Amino acid sequence: MNIEMIKREDALKAIEVMGTVDEKSQLHIDEPLPITGPSHVRIIVLFSGEKEMDEREWLQAAAANPAFEFLKNPAEDIYKATDGKPFPQP
Repeated sequence: MNIEMIKREDALKAIEVMGTVDEKSQLHIDEPLPITGPSHVRIIVLFSGEKEMDEREWLQAAAANPAFEFLKNPAEDIYKATDGKPFPQP
C-alpha cells in the first residue's frame, strides 16, 4: 500500500507499557491498555539480552569503572556541606 494512500485514521499509533515474560515465554503487561477491544494489535518487544543489573550492582560497576578515576582527585572535590541552601522539609 502506498504510504500516501493511508488515511489519517488508519495510521498506527504507539504506546509504551512495561511487562514481564514468564517461564512459559508468555507476555504479561503491567497495566491495562488504553485500547477498546476486541482489537488486533502489533507488538514490538524490547529486551536486554543480559540479566538486568539492580541498582546496587550498577553503582558498584560505575564505581569500579576507570572512566570515573578523576573523581578521586582531591582537586575535583569542589563542594562543601555548607555550600548552597538545604531543601525545605515538608
